[in-house]
Amino acid sequence: MTVFHRNETRQPLPEPLKGGVIAIGNFDGVHRGHQAVLARALDEARARGVPALVLTFEPHPRTVFRPDMPVFRITPAPLKARILESMGFSAVIEYPFDRTFSDMTASAFIETVLLDWLHAAHIVTGFDFHFGKGREGGPAFLMSAGAEGGFGVTLVDAFRDENAAVISSSHVRAELATGDVAGAAGMLGYRYTVESEVIHGKALGRTLGYPTANMRLAPEVALKNGIYAVRFRMADGTLYNGVASFGRRPTVDSDGEALLETFVFDYSGDLYGQICAVSFFGHLRDEMKFDGLDALVVQMKQDDAEARALMAGVRPLSEIDRRLCF
Repeated sequence: MTVFHRNETRQPLPEPLKGGVIAIGNFDGVHRGHQAVLARALDEARARGVPALVLTFEPHPRTVFRPDMPVFRITPAPLKARILESMGFSAVIEYPFDRTFSDMTASAFIETVLLDWLHAAHIVTGFDFHFGKGREGGPAFLMSAGAEGGFGVTLVDAFRDENAAVISSSHVRAELATGDVAGAAGMLGYRYTVESEVIHGKALGRTLGYPTANMRLAPEVALKNGIYAVRFRMADGTLYNGVASFGRRPTVDSDGEALLETFVFDYSGDLYGQICAVSFFGHLRDEMKFDGLDALVVQMKQDDAEARALMAGVRPLSEIDRRLCF
């Protein structure tokens, strides 16, 4: 799959990708609601015999307008692109979103991006999609422009879960902020996953018999501090179960930066410098301060056993989940 970044969107689109079906949206989280839109685009592309592409925007528009309050990205761009590839898209276009682009009129966006650059045959997006300066372009505008410009438009209604609740990225973020990774997985259709480089820590875990792979997450990640049962994916794709602590280690280093520290079950190699992934399967407990290291080790042994028991019975939630975590 091809991923077009900032500079590449200034170049002509390769001929084999022109005239495709374009799914448009931010798709942060690629949750089940997003997947309904994306599935319609894939179906439309197969019916027409043309490529299916995703047009998304980087960075997230809210981060551009409020740089002091960056958005907690459920799926940063590289992970989002891999999920979209696993669904069957031919290309992901990460169109540069900046102040200049935000001032582009809706008509100019259709003319310069959808028609002149993408040569779009069909657009698929959510029923509430708005675009252009001041969000002037809405569904009716898009459909009228399609009738004039020669491209079709499919608007997908809001997706509701089994309890008739609308799924949204903000709802997923809210679940993660409470530590309910199982609830978030129900909305995502796969386990929440983070990726980062394994870095050196203070090696305290090693002295306690629980060496950890330490990862620094983006400051805006709003996952609740606590202990989780996880699956750890190494850079070569090898998978291991584990138990992870996310937080500031109140027993030994309460003033330190928040880190994700994963004790990888049944592994003893060197992971430093690798870009690895951690998928969250269950919240075991909140972060706690213990009265000394002996009490901490006792609890760590309990966490180890509980995580092993939880991970022994897990099954994929979807094809995306299978590709990410199994």
